Amino acid sequence: MNDVTVKIYHNPRCSKSRGALARLQAAGIAPQVVNYLETPPDRATLVALIAAAGLTPREVVRSKEAIYAELGLDAADDAALIEALLAHPILLERPFVVTPKGARLCRPPERMDEILPT
Repeated sequence: MNDVTVKIYHNPRCSKSRGALARLQAAGIAPQVVNYLETPPDRATLVALIAAAGLTPREVVRSKEAIYAELGLDAADDAALIEALLAHPILLERPFVVTPKGARLCRPPERMDEILPT
């Protein structure tokens, strides 16, 4: 199945992201791969992606990144977290997978099974 309606927000340096991409490809899906560090989502896309996955901005921020501490994001509200994600895409958890059935933060990669096309 070559389904361009499947999109993965991917970081090729991340093992979880590589695992999710491999899982899609093993299922016969050729997703649109968005290297979000090179082509970060705009505000509307980011907010929609987080909402579609049923998450909050706090749940998609990588708190172990050095920039998280540097920016003092522990007490940040949702608006400040969105701003930080837009300014520093490395803070975004990965991978996000989007299909016609929804969006998921695929940690672990098996989470994508909930939204894979049949």
